[in-house]
Amino acid sequence: MSSLLDFVGNTPLVQVRHIVQKPKVKLYAKLEGHNPGGSVKDRAAYGMIKGALDRGELKPGMKLIEATSGNTGIALAMIARLFDLDIELVMPENATRERVMTMKAFGAKVTLTPQKESMEGAIDYAHAKVAEGGYLMLNQFANPDNYGAHYRTTGPEIWKDTQGKITHFVSAMGTTGTIMGVSRFMKEQNPNVQIIGAQPADGSQIPGIRKWQEAYLPKIFERDRVDRVIEVSQAEATQMTRRLAQEEGIFAGMSSGGAVAVATKLIEELEEGIVVCIICDKGDRYLSSDLFSSGEKG
Repeated sequence: MSSLLDFVGNTPLVQVRHIVQKPKVKLYAKLEGHNPGGSVKDRAAYGMIKGALDRGELKPGMKLIEATSGNTGIALAMIARLFDLDIELVMPENATRERVMTMKAFGAKVTLTPQKESMEGAIDYAHAKVAEGGYLMLNQFANPDNYGAHYRTTGPEIWKDTQGKITHFVSAMGTTGTIMGVSRFMKEQNPNVQIIGAQPADGSQIPGIRKWQEAYLPKIFERDRVDRVIEVSQAEATQMTRRLAQEEGIFAGMSSGGAVAVATKLIEELEEGIVVCIICDKGDRYLSSDLFSSGEKG
């Protein structure tokens, strides 16, 4: 009998056929919205909860608490329920209604912090609750189980599905767990595989992609594991998200549009290659925002 957890990972890898039309360069998108919780964060959430239980860090009676921009919270809420754990999730108050309601549907307590304090405010709140006692914060920003999940699963899946022919990997950088784990695996297989991080341009706000203040830079992030960082604007990410839906049938969030926009910038420079990018989640988590409101074709 299968458990829901058996279906975390092994997501489809599909070719982006219309947005990129360069004979000797292929772009593939890994559709992480096909995970049971609807995003790439299922992998890290499962890894972090199982790791804490296996090591005995999560003791009877303790509650989980985590600061999240959304997808990690949904994944943690779902997986905590499967392990019979109580969890409080902390997000800036501008999180989309879909995300808040989904977390609550799984039985999680949701606390919203002031928008002006951004993600840093949510992190500070969670640390304060842990200091009071009775809570364990998995701390996706500093937890090796975050990138470990991608080292064990995401990287090997991409390597297998491209028959080891991948030349470039492109990922949004938020907690940086995905890019750190995949980089570790890929460089072991072939040091020439280029790891490209997507980062928001100054003044741009792209959910799921961050340019961190130095004091809040994720502790799991190692700069030398990323060969190159390419910036993407909010407008570019929005436009590409809409194009993905309209031209490729890939319904995703803005961080995915940002990653694909970066991939297309990279591809302009390439004569040949196989580029893989991460599609973090599905677009239905953003329908109450204005992400798709101007997406009609004229």
